[in-house]
Amino acid sequence: MNPVIFSIGGFEIKWYSVLILLAVIAGYYLLQKEAKRHNYPSDFIFNLFFWSVIIGFIGARLYYVVFNWSIYQSDPLSIFKIWEGGLAIHGGLLFGFLTIAFYCHRYQVRTFKITDMATVSVLLGQAIGRWGNFFNGEAHGIETTLETLQGYHIPNIIIEGLYINGHYYHPTFFYESLWCLLGVIVLLLARKYKYLKVGQLTCIYLMWYSFGRFFIESLRTDSLMLGGFRVAQLVSVILFVIAMFAFMILSRKSKFEDLYSEENTTSIHF
Repeated sequence: MNPVIFSIGGFEIKWYSVLILLAVIAGYYLLQKEAKRHNYPSDFIFNLFFWSVIIGFIGARLYYVVFNWSIYQSDPLSIFKIWEGGLAIHGGLLFGFLTIAFYCHRYQVRTFKITDMATVSVLLGQAIGRWGNFFNGEAHGIETTLETLQGYHIPNIIIEGLYINGHYYHPTFFYESLWCLLGVIVLLLARKYKYLKVGQLTCIYLMWYSFGRFFIESLRTDSLMLGGFRVAQLVSVILFVIAMFAFMILSRKSKFEDLYSEENTTSIHF
């Protein structure tokens, strides 16, 4: 699969970069739409989204580089070549969350109300962004057979795209993209529940993504490792357990207390 869409002179436009940009645009549109419904100023959301994305990308890259330092230590400048791939979603989520928490603290806005509103955007962005891995020929799974892939009713373009050096591989990027898209539907449905508490959508997102990522990660051949363990699986277990307990604690609040559906009534001054 050719990672380059087209080139002008020596400048190349790659699928990976375009798909990430598309994911960011789609995520921003959905977040602004939800924020408007909850009476948050568009300027506040734009600034928060901008810095969260920038710092989130930096965090995603740093996270990946730390666990692959042996690859980059001989050529540190290659750390900046993010168009070649190498972003770890858990690093992006961590740095993105810290940015949101800092920004919300500064303007006295509830952090988990913002993360609740952002869950659909993040999960849709992940679903779109995973296709960048496909065009880069990365983040695929273990070797398998043509019959197995056809039995899963995987589109032929994906099957042929992962036919590498005479072997077929599991399209783990595709599995995760579908899981994220299904998660978007789950979150949209959950958002309609009128007794949903602030923070519970964030918990659902973390549980949903962590559950799927744990099993999909077991098929991958390029997992970040810590000792003999896959880092993504360890983090997924930790996040799932934390989110599950947090969800149960939030559920113990009274029926009409701290509802997600309540509009923002706090003035935000820049």
